Amino acid sequence: MRAALGLAALVAFLAVSTSATAQNFASVDSAFRLEWTAGPSAKGGQQLSGYVHNTTNRRAVRMRLGIDGLDRAGNVVAHTETWVLASVPPNNRAYFETPVPPAATYRVAVLRFDWVDDDGGSFRRW
Repeated sequence: MRAALGLAALVAFLAVSTSATAQNFASVDSAFRLEWTAGPSAKGGQQLSGYVHNTTNRRAVRMRLGIDGLDRAGNVVAHTETWVLASVPPNNRAYFETPVPPAATYRVAVLRFDWVDDDGGSFRRW
């Protein structure tokens, strides 16, 4: 029953549509929170810019984001990926910006990253 309620909540979340210029927030998991805005870029076309918030006490590096462009019905009409160029410090945030194809709204997710221990520089892939 809980699984069905969780699935229903996820479907309801994904069905909500916002305008492409609205500010968006998404909770990826307990470690990261994404915040982004879509709008025109200085070079023409659309761009997505925002922050990855790291809510942990560990540094995240080599982070790759997946961006789905959605039509008004919520169907994926475009997909792109981008790197977060800086590390995401513990209990802090890192900026990202990337050109995107035009879409009614966007969905952003963390695809991959590595944890790095600040004390010795060891990496752990996620």
